[in-house]
Amino acid sequence: MTQARHVVGKVGDIPPGSRKIVEIGHRSIGVFNVDGEFFALLNRCPHQGAPLCLGAISGTMLPAEPGQYSYGLHGRVLRCPWHGWEFDITTGEMIFVPDPVHARSYEVSVEPPELETFPIVVEDSTVVLYI
Repeated sequence: MTQARHVVGKVGDIPPGSRKIVEIGHRSIGVFNVDGEFFALLNRCPHQGAPLCLGAISGTMLPAEPGQYSYGLHGRVLRCPWHGWEFDITTGEMIFVPDPVHARSYEVSVEPPELETFPIVVEDSTVVLYI
């Protein structure tokens, strides 16, 4: 199945650590810049439908030895604004309960800018540009 292409803005519109929420058809989608890489999640928490992409972006505590604290995934964790469920922005998976609960994710790509082109014709070994 062919996926439709939707332009959401320029790279500079979504600096590292930020997000942009866009409406595409009947879907609200958050596009996130995590250290220069772009990811997109459906703006709906799978728990109770909260606007997930409005939640705080942070890191989280990671498993560690007893008495030790390890903070990680900085800038990759999206916390649901209603109940605090945490999701990895880069995968959509819920932190610490990776399956089957996950946020719907979408493919994102950065494309070079479209350049203005002009028709060119070769006439009797002469290159001619038409503007």
